[in-house]
Parts: sequence; C-alpha cells; structure tokens
Amino acid sequence: MTAFLQAFAIIVGTEGGFTRNGLDPGNWDSGKCGVGQCKGTKFGISSAAYPALNIALLTLEQAQEIYHKDYWSKIGADDLPPELGLLAFDSAVNNGAVQAVRWLQTSAGAAIDGAMGPVTLAKVRALVKKDGLDAVCAEYLAQRLMFMAGLPTWRTFGLGWARRLCRLPYQARTMTETT
Repeated sequence: MTAFLQAFAIIVGTEGGFTRNGLDPGNWDSGKCGVGQCKGTKFGISSAAYPALNIALLTLEQAQEIYHKDYWSKIGADDLPPELGLLAFDSAVNNGAVQAVRWLQTSAGAAIDGAMGPVTLAKVRALVKKDGLDAVCAEYLAQRLMFMAGLPTWRTFGLGWARRLCRLPYQARTMTETT
C-alpha cells in the first residue's frame, strides 16, 4: 500500500462522516460562522474550502481524489519520510497546504513561503539526518500546536484537536516504506 493510501486511511478514520456543526467555521461555505450556508463537512472536506461542492453527497472516492490533488501532492508528501508525510498531510487537511509547508519550513530553517520546493525538501532531509526523524516530527507538531492553540475556536474544539495531535505520532509509527 502506498504511503498516500496509508495516510488517507488514517486521516479519513479520524475525520469521519458527515457533520453540520454551526459552531465550526469550516462547515459554512463562507468560512465564517453564521455567514452563508452551513453545508457541513464530510471526510474532512469542508464547505469552506469547497463551497460549490455538495458536501452531503461527497463519496469516499471523491474525497480521496481531493486529498491527493489538493493536499498530499501540494505538500510534496511523496518526497518526505512517511511518518513526517502523515503529519504534514494531516496539517494540510486541517490547516491548509500552505500552512503545512510553512511549518516544515520553520522546523527546517528554510525560507518561509508556503511552497514546497527542492530547497525546503533538502533542508528537511538534512535536518532529519542531523537531528533524527523523531526530533523533526516533534518540532513540527509543536509548531502546529502553538498555531492551533491561538485560534479563536480553540475553546470549542481544542481538546479534540489536542487529542488528534497527540495520537498522530503513534499513527505515524504504523506508516511503512513503500516502493
């Protein structure tokens, strides 16, 4: 099984099925609570990110295509160690691909532009070689946690997000190298 399919199974298992929570800005097609239509979220695909999509009718196969094209590929996850790829992929799904790459860049000491390119990848690989994968993953998650704890929705959703972030390193250990 490819790293993408392994990561997709983990994240979809965490994201779950259809929800329509009016307190979650991602459930609104405008990205703001109470503004526009509350169309919900399904398989982690939000109406804020995809306002023209009928979220309630989204299939798992459609979600997989979106995840691969708009998240996995944009963060260059195929070029990362599978464990770090999972962490960055989960971040891209929850916080956007640009932000996920920024955390990689911050962790690796690369210029922060939100675009995954050869310089960022080289710096990430060098840091993994120097400090070890566990240290890089821990720094990445720390960067993400600090960001998320500062969000105005942390009071409402923070405990669930913290659980998710704490679970990720254990899930990352299940990732296997693929050819």
